[in-house]
Amino acid sequence: MRHDHLITSKQLSRADIETVLDRAAEIADDPAAVADRHANAVLGLLFFEPSTRTKMSFETAMKRLGGSVVDMGSVESSSVKKGETLADTVRVIEGYADALVLRHPKQGAAAMASEFVDVPLLNAGDGAGHHPTQTMLDLYTIRENAGLDDLTIGIMGDLKYGRTVHSLAYALTNFDTRQHFISPESLQLPREVVYDLHQQDDTQIREHEALESVLSSLDVLYVTRIQRERFPDENEYQKVAGEYQIDLETLEEASDELTIMHPLPRVDEIAPEIDETEHAAYFEQAHNGVPVRMALLDLLLAGGEADE
Repeated sequence: MRHDHLITSKQLSRADIETVLDRAAEIADDPAAVADRHANAVLGLLFFEPSTRTKMSFETAMKRLGGSVVDMGSVESSSVKKGETLADTVRVIEGYADALVLRHPKQGAAAMASEFVDVPLLNAGDGAGHHPTQTMLDLYTIRENAGLDDLTIGIMGDLKYGRTVHSLAYALTNFDTRQHFISPESLQLPREVVYDLHQQDDTQIREHEALESVLSSLDVLYVTRIQRERFPDENEYQKVAGEYQIDLETLEEASDELTIMHPLPRVDEIAPEIDETEHAAYFEQAHNGVPVRMALLDLLLAGGEADE
């Protein structure tokens, strides 16, 4: 994987993805082997939006590689509150760190910020745009549970504002997959994303409003939260809130081998009773964030080489 920054999954080839996933698997099998690999490295965290899993797993990943972390902290306690621009913020923190992780509410913020820094910058979510490191751990989880070729996957929920969905859909075009998108009409994939997906050779995508029409054919069901914070109008949110939920009764028509995933946090999309079934992979998915982000940091800090 030879990139200076990781901004979107669209920049990744199948070979890039497999390099990261293979490296993550090696790390997961023997984490002690990389415990001091980046002992002098410092990772800068710049989170302009709340985060639990992404922020903590990046911090854990850097520390398990032997490095350390500096954190900008909340927007309210930073110079951003005084009017400092994003360009100035990243240029300042670049001087303290060997790599940067940025989450920002504005789509395109990570791409813009990457123009101002020379250290690797990883996009940890830019508004309703992309979330490529989440995509990498999603792909790792899918590969571990169902494989990545000859795969039928359903992606359900907020497909309009869901950055995890956009990133995953683009990345899956590198593999032999059939993608089914399930959502209310008002939350369908953005038309530009649909257009891009149709331009990929051999990519098969279908859109549905009802899960029942496709559930029995799925190897993986990727459920997403209806994101209240992304809606410009509260009334529009209320029209679709709670519309797409699954419980044990829903799964009666599903394959016994169905893997259910969710980027978390969940609200009421997946009933807690599903947690105890063989279908549930969303906590495993969250835990996979550490070896996958270790692999990404390792490769970027080493200039794309897995071994020094």
